[in-house]
Amino acid sequence: MFDSVALLTLQHYWWTIISLLGGVLVFLLFVQGGQTLIYTLGKSDIEQSLIVNSLGRKWEFTFTTLVVFGGAFFASFPLFYSTSFGGAYWVWMSILFCFIIQAIAYEYRSKPSNFLGKRTYEIFLFINGALGTFLLGTAVATMFTGSAFSVTFENIASDGNAVISSWQSSFHGLEALADWRNLMLGFAVFFLSRTLAILYFYNNIENEQVHTRAAKHLIINASGFLVFFLTFVIAIFFSVGYGYTPDTKMIYLEPYKYFKNFVEMPVAGILFLAGLAMVIYGLILGILKKSDKAIWYAGAGTIVTVFTLFINLGFNNTAFYPSSFDMQSSITIENGSSSLYTLKAMTLVSILVPFVAAYMFWAWKAINNKKINSSELNEDGHVY
Repeated sequence: MFDSVALLTLQHYWWTIISLLGGVLVFLLFVQGGQTLIYTLGKSDIEQSLIVNSLGRKWEFTFTTLVVFGGAFFASFPLFYSTSFGGAYWVWMSILFCFIIQAIAYEYRSKPSNFLGKRTYEIFLFINGALGTFLLGTAVATMFTGSAFSVTFENIASDGNAVISSWQSSFHGLEALADWRNLMLGFAVFFLSRTLAILYFYNNIENEQVHTRAAKHLIINASGFLVFFLTFVIAIFFSVGYGYTPDTKMIYLEPYKYFKNFVEMPVAGILFLAGLAMVIYGLILGILKKSDKAIWYAGAGTIVTVFTLFINLGFNNTAFYPSSFDMQSSITIENGSSSLYTLKAMTLVSILVPFVAAYMFWAWKAINNKKINSSELNEDGHVY
């Protein structure tokens, strides 16, 4: 009895950690969004270099958080990892490709004797920013809308080579593009990343021409984000969700499941509204005042909003990865988690998380101690 309670507690603990990492990751996607604005906001070589170098000082934060997010999922909920990454591999391989070419671009864009040319690597950055954000949003949306897979839970404890999960679509993840709700979240993440990037440029770049162009595009991208995100939220609130009975673990369809989750978990519901309000307040500060503080309101709001959406997915007896092929194959934090021993060991390691977070905060402050300008590009020893 004690072990079962401890296991459930650790399952909720690790889903909370993953939810927080997901929120931080979405905030840090402003790097990707900024990469799609290099030519939109920068009309000269120096302005484009200012944008690239502003983002270049932060791209490793995003990359590291993505790796930690995936690693935490793999260690704590391996059934989801093996089912999604092993089945919807065209989507995940495309996302991985986008992040590989980003790393290459920042490494070689300004290297002497660059035979591909600076423009080629800037195109790589644009692909990473546009396709990477859209596909990540689309992939996360399937955690609400469902995917075509089956799981044979009896084979998990098998010592042989029995197949545990099978993908039931020959498109291997690309079929997610056929559901308009997935597209809504994909476009929402794309426009949000661009919006946060513009707010970050107000905070980090000292160039009036860039700020002037950014003001117009902030309205466009903020409007795009709000339209697509609210459309997605309303759609999932009014759609059928996948719940399960705690005693029997049987999956069932429940109308308005995701809306009911926020009602039945009022703290999460209030935090969701508060996070969205913080994002909107940050947008207002950016649009009306070009405030360099706007990124912190919108960024913190983004983290809180995404955090609560993940909490909505995993808590309150909800299947966080529903199967549209076989409802009983849907994955929950209970049937998809690692063993009690593994979660205990990971929890001990998680004690280091606050220290890592403190180091990242210190590194961010050290890098961001003053706005970047054209003079700094000439003085700095490393230019992207």
